[in-house]
Amino acid sequence: MERGKFIKNIAFAEPQVLLDLVDYQEGRVVSRTLAQTSSMSLTLFAFDAGEGLSTHSAAGDAFAQVMDGEAQITIDSKENSVKAGEVIVMPANVPHSVHAIKRFKMLLVVVKGA
Repeated sequence: MERGKFIKNIAFAEPQVLLDLVDYQEGRVVSRTLAQTSSMSLTLFAFDAGEGLSTHSAAGDAFAQVMDGEAQITIDSKENSVKAGEVIVMPANVPHSVHAIKRFKMLLVVVKGA
């Protein structure tokens, strides 16, 4: 079967357990990019407890699906607690930060305009 041109770092044509595609590492934030184009990115993250991403903004809307654990995601100074099974959207060009309350994993999809 011919391999696609857009998705990478994941086996094709066989079932995968999304949570198993990125591992926790002590004291680190680990990421695995699954797709990246000029209009979108798809990345898995694993944050150790207490780790995070400092305040920044993105050029596109960022859709975060928390798959495991719990995090505090601050969007434009508003603190939001999100846990496994929940999603939150960080609007384009709005400052936001991420802090792992407990170890957590998320799937992040950033969608940009054409």
